[in-house]
Amino acid sequence: MPAMTWCTISRCAADRGWGCGYLPRTEVFRNLFRRHRSTRRITRMRSVDFQPFRSALRRASWPTGVPMIDYNRQREEWRGSELDAIVADYFTMLSDELVQRPYVKAHHRAVLMQQVGRSAASIEFKYRNISAVLQHLGFPWIWGYKPALNYQDALFDAIDRYLTGNRNILDQQPTASPTPILDPVSIFAPMPVMTIPGPRTVGLERLVRKFDPVERDFRNRQLGRAGEAFVVDLERRRLLAGDRGDLARKIRWVAEEDGDGAGFDILSFDPDGRERLIEVKTTNGAASTPFFVTRNEMEVSSERSEHWHLYRLHQFAQKPRIFTVRPPLESVLRLDTETWRATPHPSA
Repeated sequence: MPAMTWCTISRCAADRGWGCGYLPRTEVFRNLFRRHRSTRRITRMRSVDFQPFRSALRRASWPTGVPMIDYNRQREEWRGSELDAIVADYFTMLSDELVQRPYVKAHHRAVLMQQVGRSAASIEFKYRNISAVLQHLGFPWIWGYKPALNYQDALFDAIDRYLTGNRNILDQQPTASPTPILDPVSIFAPMPVMTIPGPRTVGLERLVRKFDPVERDFRNRQLGRAGEAFVVDLERRRLLAGDRGDLARKIRWVAEEDGDGAGFDILSFDPDGRERLIEVKTTNGAASTPFFVTRNEMEVSSERSEHWHLYRLHQFAQKPRIFTVRPPLESVLRLDTETWRATPHPSA
């Protein structure tokens, strides 16, 4: 048997723009391969090696369900109906992933290939485009599809249509982490190195304003409370790991016991006994997702700078990580004015 495998031949065929997006192990193909092998030993496939297969494969009647790809359309931009189909399919997979329900990406991809007539590579890249847009929106995204830029403007409209028609997705974002805390130290990560962002396209800017991730996370008290509970447990485990069970028992969830207004959420401790005042900011989005800081939090961080810590808890629903920020906040965070407190002018 030559070194060239069936899947390698399939990839080569797809790369050359003819035949199917993948080739099944049918008798038609096996017979063609054996016939060709009898006259030429194949160790490295060249374009000429495919000539005996080309016409026969195009005449072959493929089994029902095998997606036939129109390679003449691969350079065309996706139509609205095609984008609607892939966005809906992406969110179906994402919903399964967030609740840890098994699913097979290849099955979803094959159905889409049949539905829209695009190649596997084209569909995979469009999935990654969707991940990139969701990252801008502060949503979780499918880990297997790393965000990729260079998306077409029509994708913003397709995502807008889907989220507008499925508002429950906005209101029912996961508020619990599926990851047990085994090693408290592993949860902490460096603060991301941010580059100066380029200008957003008009479509992306409009989409981010409509589904503002900062406002959404700020209003989602259930998400914030779940993040605080996660950090309370994390801090207890951290102190217990440092043989400071006495301090672990003194940790207070201030926001839960006394309500908001203290300028921090949790009273914890350093191993040497010093107080650690922790303000928790939770998102299901990436580390780069912006967040609100209140005037009270700014003031307390300045007044008690030696003790105040900001914990930015991100990717909470999938793989929670925390980066920490210490005062002065303006030295490490870009602070933009978002709201103003308004009162009538005094009478002249």
